[in-house]
Amino acid sequence: MIRVTCNRRGWQLPILATLGLAAALLAGCGPGPVEPKPEKKAAPAAKPQAETPAKPEVEKTPAKPQAEAPAKPQAEKPVAKEPAAKSPVYDPPIAEVGPKVKEPVGKPPAKVPAATPQASKGVDEAMRLMLTPTPAWMPKPAVEIPEAQAADEAAMKPYSETIPGTEVKFDLVPIRGGKFLMGSPDAEKGHQADEAPQHEVRVEPFWMETHEVTWEEYELWGLKLDKERRRINKVPSTDRDLVIDALANPTPPYTDMSFGMGKDGYPAVCMTQFAAKMYCKWLSAKTGRYYRLPTEAEWEYACRAGTTTAFSYGDDPKALADYAWFTGNSDDKYHKIAKKKPNPWGLYDMHGNVAEWVLDQHTPDFYKQSAGKVADNPLAAPTTEYNRVVRGGSWDDDPEKCRSAARRVSEKDWKKQDPQLPQSPWYLTDGNFIGFRVVRPLRMPTAEEAKKYEIDAQQVEQFKEYLETQANKQ
Repeated sequence: MIRVTCNRRGWQLPILATLGLAAALLAGCGPGPVEPKPEKKAAPAAKPQAETPAKPEVEKTPAKPQAEAPAKPQAEKPVAKEPAAKSPVYDPPIAEVGPKVKEPVGKPPAKVPAATPQASKGVDEAMRLMLTPTPAWMPKPAVEIPEAQAADEAAMKPYSETIPGTEVKFDLVPIRGGKFLMGSPDAEKGHQADEAPQHEVRVEPFWMETHEVTWEEYELWGLKLDKERRRINKVPSTDRDLVIDALANPTPPYTDMSFGMGKDGYPAVCMTQFAAKMYCKWLSAKTGRYYRLPTEAEWEYACRAGTTTAFSYGDDPKALADYAWFTGNSDDKYHKIAKKKPNPWGLYDMHGNVAEWVLDQHTPDFYKQSAGKVADNPLAAPTTEYNRVVRGGSWDDDPEKCRSAARRVSEKDWKKQDPQLPQSPWYLTDGNFIGFRVVRPLRMPTAEEAKKYEIDAQQVEQFKEYLETQANKQ
């Protein structure tokens, strides 16, 4: 363990750089229930070692069987014909309205280098679950919630989701499907060119979390507190737990990512869009109900709540203090969720407090592609690490950036103080104004449809590069 000290904003922050991060990255991510089989197959490979006196060591050190075992199977498996550099599921990149992929759903990905054979098993399973759309393997609901069940839009009701095994819960409200005018008119104060032209959009019904995801929710996954709770309370892990634990978790943070602004009842911040997506996969597996980030169109539709004004309450920025935390009243920090007035559909902090991740890439002319027609559930599929959209404005923004139509683009400076090379795929060291909230579509997507909402090709490659680099540092 190496301890490094850096200066952040005039005060010292400890930074922990851990060797062997490829294994540590997935600490607590136990192998899936199908993993023991490869171990048994590897044993016969030890027979050629009969000439050497180190025969017992072959069983203790899995590195030797794993080095020899692939020789014969690789000649038989079609996987060996494909270049290792290709992304096993996302090839080609996701398209705007849902990708067509070459590989079948659930196909195991190519192995990612790891520090040890044991760590490699965990990495392989984490990658498999990451690449496989959640509906293809998501367990059934752990607890049935009558209010969360609806045969159609008319039957949708508000409900509370308690994360199984914990007392942590959050509320959701139904957002009826419909059409709205997305973007802002030229005359609106604060209007920007990328908010035009206004165009008609239709979205399907969904439930939306009434507030941003809190630290209590996020750290059950982000700090592996859910698994730690079972260990401390001596609660045996079920087959369901083993699958959920196999999902990748963030590496330990460099410091307190709340930066002293508070955690109990406050929104979680400083996560990348990749991390927010992975949390959604974990939450879906944990609850058995499909959660994801909203699209940009879904977010604005819910924010407006049937209004056409600059804010969900009207046009006057002087009234914003009743509904939002922004530069005029935030005292340079975020605040506890749901302390201001909600919008007409019961959603808190859609304006201000922390800006929120949505799924879309920022494409300056994307709105023009729908001019003069109705866009059905539009999504600008991401292709680059940055230039992704966050919505709603934050505690650090002026009123104009908190408008319903205002768009903000992610940028490299949000990781300026990350000392790693390559930089972490999990954290935004300078993004203490970025959070997110989850949605749950009434109609759960098929595995094929879900691909456009989950981990995309660029994020897969970035994560693999990060793992490979950390493994090579050993």
